[in-house]
Amino acid sequence: MNMRRLSTLAVFGMVLFSGVAASAAEIESTLARGGRLYDNWYKELKTTRPEDPHPGYTGKATKNSWRCTACHGWDYTGDKSTGVKGITGAKGKPEATIVAILRDKNHGYGPDKLNDKDANDLAMFVSKGQIDMAKYIDLAANASKGNAAKGEVYFNTLCGVCHGPDGKKVSTGMPLGQASEYPAAMLHKALNGQPAEAMPMLRSFDHGISADIVAYAKSLPK
Repeated sequence: MNMRRLSTLAVFGMVLFSGVAASAAEIESTLARGGRLYDNWYKELKTTRPEDPHPGYTGKATKNSWRCTACHGWDYTGDKSTGVKGITGAKGKPEATIVAILRDKNHGYGPDKLNDKDANDLAMFVSKGQIDMAKYIDLAANASKGNAAKGEVYFNTLCGVCHGPDGKKVSTGMPLGQASEYPAAMLHKALNGQPAEAMPMLRSFDHGISADIVAYAKSLPK
């Protein structure tokens, strides 16, 4: 095989690889954005919470927040106290099917609230972005299964610059020591970022790293 042929193949391979890498990166960033919309879509979109009651309002004031997490939970399994189902059953479903559910009369997320891109990103998270929380969080004990010693190293190199060594530097949210009392929420945010904030998304890393950080945060002051 001559050098010109080798050169052509090399260039083709680089283009193909870069295309695959770009595609993978785009998917991860879309999943993370969908995760932030699941967390708090109106904050992520820099708008205000709707004042009208949510169509699926169940009688608890917190359920009128219009946040997906309020009814479906940080662990995605729903709310046993109200009987609201989680979103785990929607794993792998076509995004169009999930968008139709978001748009239905029980959910009420019309184009005035979520445009087509927003709805598709949220649907993509529901379909492809959920993790098995029980693998990383002891839901009964409400504690991370991660390694706190490893988490200290990750925290100091990934999180401490913005959050401070004591986890209290960011004034727009609760101290991380306090946030660690909600390990599933903290893990979700570590993976997908904080809505409307310049926070790194650790989704593309091994999820155990985020679980280790959550475990370490338990030792931070409240």
